[in-house]
Amino acid sequence: MSTLPVVAAVDGSEDSWRALDWALDAARRRGAPLRVAHVRQYAAWVQPGAPVVVPPPPDEDPVLADARARLAGSAGTTVLEYVGLDGAPGALLPELGAEAELLVLGSRGRGGFTRLLLGSNGLTAARDAECPVVVVPRPGREVDGPRPAPAPGPRVVVGLKVDGPDEATLDFAFTEAALRDARLQVVAAYPWPLQTWAAPGELIAPDVDQEAVEHETRTLAEGFLAAHRERHPGVGVEVRPASGDAAGHLVAASKDAALVVVGRHRRRLLAPARMLGSVTHAVLLHAASPVAVVPPAPGEE
Repeated sequence: MSTLPVVAAVDGSEDSWRALDWALDAARRRGAPLRVAHVRQYAAWVQPGAPVVVPPPPDEDPVLADARARLAGSAGTTVLEYVGLDGAPGALLPELGAEAELLVLGSRGRGGFTRLLLGSNGLTAARDAECPVVVVPRPGREVDGPRPAPAPGPRVVVGLKVDGPDEATLDFAFTEAALRDARLQVVAAYPWPLQTWAAPGELIAPDVDQEAVEHETRTLAEGFLAAHRERHPGVGVEVRPASGDAAGHLVAASKDAALVVVGRHRRRLLAPARMLGSVTHAVLLHAASPVAVVPPAPGEE
């Protein structure tokens, strides 16, 4: 049982209510409290003579009142907490992750452009929060790309970079699969076709067999997964080497998946800013299933 809460960020939009439902299920599976948070964005300043909008007290917040009504009778034994905050969501939402096991948001909120696939608050939280962030997409999102028919039953997908594995991401994916009694599908992408520079402006294909590259990718992946398999012996694991675009393979695998798990870029000496990374960004924008973005372990960043 976890003492840290699962935090659901709500703003009254349908996207946030879907996130609330997902967060309640996640809290139940973990035996954790569910903290429902609404960040009320009010102007910090107004022009002289303009009417001042005063935020309501937290116990009169209409969004939190709607959340209470939606959860009434469905929370069971899950401990519920409600938090109303005033300020900029992009700044306050990541801060909520400092004392949370998981932060859950919808892919879009009330503001901005309705055609955007992912709102700025979701991107900011996924990039900056100290805990894993789950973004729940709108239903009906179509994905393209070849995808072998999966075996029946729930499935969690995780991306594995064999030349730089992220232990925190793998640990989260195995734990989530165990909580859901789901299979874990590991997508290990490798670049293909391989190319090297022969001269300025001239690329040549090296004399390397693709089957050998795929075999090496699988071997490396199995080695990185061995310790996690021992800790989670009940989780069935499928390793899927995939050539080419890692983001495309993960998006294709997201169809009918319970969750896709990806990592966040590690900060380095010459790149100290936090970044999502191009693969994680693309998966957030296009995956059909909820996406969990896992920050690196403190010792790895």
